[in-house]
Formats: sequence, structure tokens, C-alpha cells
Amino acid sequence: MRYFSQIFIVMLSVTIASHACTGIRMTAQDGTSVNGRTVEFGSLIEMYACVIPRNYAFVGKTSIGSGLHYTSKYAVLGAYCFEDQVVMDGMNEMGLACGAFYFPGFAGYTSVNRSNQSKAISPVEFPNWVLTQFASLSEVKAALDSIIIAPTVIEGWGSVPAPFHYIIYDKQGNALVVEPIQGTLVIYDNKIGAITNSPTFDWHLTNLRNFINLTPFNSNSITVRNVDLAPFGQGSGMVGLPGDFTPPSRFVRASLFSSLAYSVRNAEELVSQTFHILNQFDIPIGVARQKMGDQVATDYTLITTVKDPSRLRYYFKSYEDQTIQWIALKDFDLDAKKIKNMSTAKGKNSSVNVSSSLR
Repeated sequence: MRYFSQIFIVMLSVTIASHACTGIRMTAQDGTSVNGRTVEFGSLIEMYACVIPRNYAFVGKTSIGSGLHYTSKYAVLGAYCFEDQVVMDGMNEMGLACGAFYFPGFAGYTSVNRSNQSKAISPVEFPNWVLTQFASLSEVKAALDSIIIAPTVIEGWGSVPAPFHYIIYDKQGNALVVEPIQGTLVIYDNKIGAITNSPTFDWHLTNLRNFINLTPFNSNSITVRNVDLAPFGQGSGMVGLPGDFTPPSRFVRASLFSSLAYSVRNAEELVSQTFHILNQFDIPIGVARQKMGDQVATDYTLITTVKDPSRLRYYFKSYEDQTIQWIALKDFDLDAKKIKNMSTAKGKNSSVNVSSSLR
């Protein structure tokens, strides 16, 4: 890949509280694949589910004016943040999926100038560009040299450019990670299918080697000086599994849980299983806090999403409403002229009285 002499590194001192997101890929016995994620943040993010039609025009944002002009080749189903109608997590009509994940302290964007402005997009726009333009991972790889990700401040994301890296899945579950490092886009094949946040993806893979002793099978009893010692209950094979909310620990858990869970039969069962696994990464309000001057921000799970590329369905549940909802791309006119959207926080948690069911 091309290296640039001028780069912009987004450091840890962002004004908006950094967030912890976790992504996984799952595959069923019939070969279908889904991918899912959590979205965490230290403050409320306005999120909207949406459908972007074909032939919809976009213009990249930069600090010096308009950037890349592009038009959607493929319709897209997913979610955007605040009022900026560019999908940051979603999939297109070809089953290609993409999501942005926070990457503080490591994201190094390319400085924008008049010579490269016409091929520049902002950090929040990369998933939207991928999903509207490409049908396969090979097409994405071939096109990465044609753009730059410019350090652009976007309303709602703080006073400095938001630091992101990205994961892209195809319909079969193959995955790429794209990371902006020192002004170039570094690509990793992601056979494990998991992703979290900083540090870099290759570091997370190396760190996994610290946990190759972990197993879903319970430890055997042993005898020490004629004393029989048996494990306490279930799960002794996972003693040493990191349980905190840091990105390295979440990456280990995501990799193990998604690979060790029993394989289910089909996409319908797989969606349910993926939500169950992602429940392990829910962050309750108050348990992960950051002091910011006189203020305290607390990371928590705003939304959990699952993308089913075989049926082109986008599933989600929010902090405000734990009911799993879904949107099907086939239910929309993919050649419409407008983006359709809805708030993901429009519902509220509820319970059902089943007293009358008792017999």
C-alpha cells in the first residue's frame, strides 16, 4: 500500500468519551453466516436505522471542503449516527457488510490537500463508501488505493476527528480488517471474524496465544498428597479467561465464544445464537467510567445488531427496548429517491403479564 509523508494521528485525548464495541461472525451448519456487534459509548448517540437506495449521491467531507463524489451502486440497509446519513454499520444488497469500530491512539489518517481532496472521505464515511460501491472483498481491496481517509471533524463526534478502524464481511463470512496506520490503509485477513478496539488487529491475534490453554471442557480431578481435588462446578476449563471490558479481553472472549459455541442449523437459529453470545458483552451503566474534568462518563451498550446477509435482514435491540426488531431490505423499493429511516431508540422496555396462562 502507498505511504504518505503527512499523517494525522488521532490520540487518546478526544473530547468525546471513547467507546467499546465488540464484533463477531457466526456460521450455521447449512453454511449461512451472520455477523453481529455491540455499540457502546460514554454518552448518548442518536442512532437511526435506514435504507439507502441505489443511485443516491454522496459527497465526502474534508476540513477544506468537498471530497470524493460517489453514487450508490447498491442499496444499503444499516444504521447511521446523529443527522449524518452515511451508514456506519450495515450491509448492502449483495450481502457485503461493514462496520466502524473505535480505534483511539492508533488511527493515523492522511492529511488532505488540494491534490488529494477529490478522493477524500471522512472517517465516519468509510463503511458507507464500501457498502454503496462494492459487491465483494476483492473489489474493496482493489479500490483502497483510490481513496484517502482524511482527518475530518464531524458534528457529534467531538472536537477532533473520530478514530476508527473497520471490519468487512462477505456473504460467506470471509472478513477483512482495514486500519488507517500512519497514513496508509493496512489490510488484514480476519479468519477468526472477531474485532474490538485498540490496539491493532495483529496485536490482538498475537495476544490470543496467551490463552491457547483455555478449553470448553472441565478440568479433571487430581490428587495431591493423597487429597482428591475436584473442580468447583462447570467452566473450570476456562479459568484464566479475562472478564473485564477492555478491548484485549473482549477480543479474547469474542474469539473463543464465537468459535466454541455449538453450531446451529440455519440462519434463523444463528441470529438467536449470535444475540445470546453478544449478551456476554453488555456493559451496564456505571461499571465502566471515565473522569473528564468535573464530569464522569460511563460506557454502556446502546445497541446490539446482527446482520443476516442470506436474507438481507438487519436485526437490532437497544438499551431502551430489548425487544429484537428487524428490517428486511426486500421490503423496500431499492430504486427510490429518498433515504428511509427510523430512530433505533423509539421503543421502551416492557414486560408481559402471563398470569392467565397458568392452569
